[in-house]
Amino acid sequence: MPVGERRIRRAGPSERRSWPDDALLAVRAGEGDAEAFETLVRRHMPALLKLGYRMLGDRGDAEDAVQEGFVSAWRRLPEFRSDSEFSTWMFRIVTNKCLNQLRARQPTTPLDAVPEPSAPDHTASPARAAESAIVALALDRERRRLPPEQQACWVLREYYGLSYREIAETMGINEHTARGRIYRARQALTEAMKAWR
Repeated sequence: MPVGERRIRRAGPSERRSWPDDALLAVRAGEGDAEAFETLVRRHMPALLKLGYRMLGDRGDAEDAVQEGFVSAWRRLPEFRSDSEFSTWMFRIVTNKCLNQLRARQPTTPLDAVPEPSAPDHTASPARAAESAIVALALDRERRRLPPEQQACWVLREYYGLSYREIAETMGINEHTARGRIYRARQALTEAMKAWR
């Protein structure tokens, strides 16, 4: 069974401190070291699952996209050059897997998908908390109406705080195109959310 298809155990904090850096692990994994690749999987799985969930809105679909991404990465590791970070390379692979799913289901995407619940704010009044939750649902619904490429760029910018250069690298586009997609996404969302102001 390929490494990417195995259930991975999460590492504890003391284990993480002793890990070699990603570049060394990627080289070793590219030479066939399955343990090095498993370490990379454990290290990057949580962030990639969050990315997949934010883009797809479904935990099962996110897990599938990430698993497919790691399987693809395992097969393509000999092609990986250290001119970019391993994490950026994985973000790009998983983003592309998510975009493929979004494109395939776009005409039938349920727009009422519930976003991942966040921790409750115990300092806010119940009415304010309910209103914030409803606004978040409305924003998520409107975001899912954007074209997949705009959704991906917007998620990478707004949820992950990536720079335009990093988004361009992750998406395989130029920086100007990344800026344009984010601008158009923001315009569309601002227009769609006017009623909530």
